[in-house]
Amino acid sequence: MIVLKYLILIPDGMADRKIPLLENKTPMEAADKPVMDTLASKSICGTVLNVPQGMVPESDTANLAILSYNPRIYSKGRSPLEAVSMGLALEPEDTALRCNLVTLSEDEDYDNKTIIDHSSDEITTAEADVLVNALNEHFANAERHLYTGVSYRHCLIWKNADEKYEFMRPHDILGKVIGEYLPKKDEAGKKFYDFMRESYDVLNHHPINEERRKRGLRPANSAWLWSPGRKPSLPIFKEKWGLDASIISAVDLIKGIGKCAAMNVIEVEGATGNIHTNYKGKADAAIDAFKNGSELVYIHIEAPDECGHRGEAENKVKSIELIDKLVLKPVSEYLSSCGDDYKIMVLPDHPTPVEIRTHSSEPVPFFIYSNKNNVDGVQKFDEASCETKNFYIDDGSNLMKYFILGEL
Repeated sequence: MIVLKYLILIPDGMADRKIPLLENKTPMEAADKPVMDTLASKSICGTVLNVPQGMVPESDTANLAILSYNPRIYSKGRSPLEAVSMGLALEPEDTALRCNLVTLSEDEDYDNKTIIDHSSDEITTAEADVLVNALNEHFANAERHLYTGVSYRHCLIWKNADEKYEFMRPHDILGKVIGEYLPKKDEAGKKFYDFMRESYDVLNHHPINEERRKRGLRPANSAWLWSPGRKPSLPIFKEKWGLDASIISAVDLIKGIGKCAAMNVIEVEGATGNIHTNYKGKADAAIDAFKNGSELVYIHIEAPDECGHRGEAENKVKSIELIDKLVLKPVSEYLSSCGDDYKIMVLPDHPTPVEIRTHSSEPVPFFIYSNKNNVDGVQKFDEASCETKNFYIDDGSNLMKYFILGEL
């Protein structure tokens, strides 16, 4: 019996704006990506808004929408989703907070320091774990505890902390003096402020950071708290769509969404969340998932987003080319060879423009390819080409319905 298979590929933050360094092209326009372009030439193409107006353009919001969960209803902050992915059992009174290990300048008092890097040169998880343990030795008590995540991304569980507190996202203020962006020193914010300020004293001259300096790497010399939330809950994906689904990602946020939706979350050795991730491992995992009965596989790749945050235009182009060659090519070739009908959808979740080094809220390009119904698409898969099709979906949480059922 012919079984329809569905592949969704999310190159996180791939959409961008024209960049002088790239001859006034976007990274999507500049990239050599023959598989995306060939599929898009035979696909339904358009643009979609995954971040509802008025909401912060974060990956939790956008990926929830792509997976058909209206962010206005289901977005509770990224940290609780990351906590779920890490296997943390949240109690109703627990607030989860993202804790970045960031690089701050060193010569000024805390409020007058400048944030240099939200990722501390993409610190290794092994180094970060030592620093997280040092923070726990100083801060952990019956109310709060830190848990090591991946690279610079970690989780703080704090009982009865304000899950609505408005923190600044560190990647939004790179190169700026942090004083006006820190938690306030009032009753609501002082405990968060004190945590961040004291973290600098714990971390700045830690042996891990002294060794990083010797190697020419930036120190992870402060914690930065943001994106709080309480225990999340999502409808089960299979009950919504009748499909056995798997999700593949390096980052805890996406894996947390998958676990909350009762999808099969696949771990890939060497998946890092940056340009040096295990692309082949993700492709192999997707193919194995299909072979083992998954009807829908969702592959999320963080590399373009990290390159955008780091302001690395040429690496962003390279990451797109690697995704095309090492992920989309082998998985699409497998789907073409296995004898089943299949559909492929490719889109970024949100833009991460190199010029601003953070997320933005514009619509993103997408294509939907069906091996049973080739149509007149676009010659190159990029932002401008997809806009010319004049097919705009203003609510990304409707995209899955269109992908699976062909209707809005």
